[in-house]
Amino acid sequence: MGQSFDEIVAREARCFLPVVQRMPVALASGQGSRVRDVEGREYLDLTAGWGVTALGHSHPALRDAIAEQAGTLMNVTNLFYSLPQLELSERILAVAPDAITRCMYVSSGAEAMEGALKMAHRATGRTEFVSTTNSFHGRTLGALRVIGQAKHRDAYSALIKGSTVVPFGDLDAARAAITEEIAAFVVEPVQGEGGVHVAPAGYLAGIREVCDATGTLLLLDEIQTGIGRTGRWLALEHDDVVPDILTLGKGLGGGVPIAGWFCTEAVADTVSLGDHGGTYAGNLLACAAANAVMRVVEEEGLVERADRVGAAVMQRLEGFAAEHPDRVKDVRGRGLLVGLDLADAERAAGLPRAALERGVLVNLTAGTVMRLFPALNIPEAELMDGLDTLLEIVAA
Repeated sequence: MGQSFDEIVAREARCFLPVVQRMPVALASGQGSRVRDVEGREYLDLTAGWGVTALGHSHPALRDAIAEQAGTLMNVTNLFYSLPQLELSERILAVAPDAITRCMYVSSGAEAMEGALKMAHRATGRTEFVSTTNSFHGRTLGALRVIGQAKHRDAYSALIKGSTVVPFGDLDAARAAITEEIAAFVVEPVQGEGGVHVAPAGYLAGIREVCDATGTLLLLDEIQTGIGRTGRWLALEHDDVVPDILTLGKGLGGGVPIAGWFCTEAVADTVSLGDHGGTYAGNLLACAAANAVMRVVEEEGLVERADRVGAAVMQRLEGFAAEHPDRVKDVRGRGLLVGLDLADAERAAGLPRAALERGVLVNLTAGTVMRLFPALNIPEAELMDGLDTLLEIVAA
């Protein structure tokens, strides 16, 4: 017999480390873009596990790939060759810029950033980094060094060396900060956690030029934006920019923990044996899942679909913003990573709970931004119905 929500809360209160404020619901199952709680209530999921469940919940191809690999081999460590990891590398390199030639896998986006920062130091011999305000790169110590949010970084300032942080989108500020002492400029093509801010046209290309002039590496964090999320396989395609190091994660595994960093041959040439590793690096189960995700995204045209459906969402939100200027400050996004910046912080804070009561799961980030990053294959009618519900709440 299943347990009630109240019983689950009481049990967890005795063991959970309270580092996050739970929503008042215990989810038990999901199919596509809908999930059910332990008491049988259904919700439309517009968060996709923070952009992770790119194919929705329990996609048959992903489920079958995981089951097949689980019945064969699940983990053999990176000391051995393995086909799932090799096939994944070939798939990713096929959609990455030609200059990106080398792959390394880990279990989370923060780990990928840790490895990327180490490689930038190894390749340049430099110890300083520049990143952008409101950026998010993970909460491990190395990642905290370049994170652009003081609320996450300051509590651990005694443990980490500081970095230079410049305003996102300000090319002049970046030019002034990127000197011959900087190992890498770390930036997201679209700031997700920072409020869904899209890099202005020419910004990333301008940074690439400055990095080339100073011998600084360009490190693009595409952990949230990669694998079709913005209507391109990689968000860097919008700006036709090629980084020295690229990080991917979240949607790559469709719900199975896998991330990685990818670099040019010039960066790879500076690596020595033992420079990085991990027990689960290149885990076969995770690589099999990621292969399934990549295959489905390609076969079902989900990159192009994200571009088309995302444009329809933007149009709907921009129309709402024009009708309710007292409720909305801005509409931002690319593909199926979209933010509605609300004018009233207090009202915004209550939105996720109000939406939950109406059967919609939605995320609030940067204090006032309703962030939408649903599964790439969410039925368009369901997405628009959920959006209508959210806008009714905002307008009320």
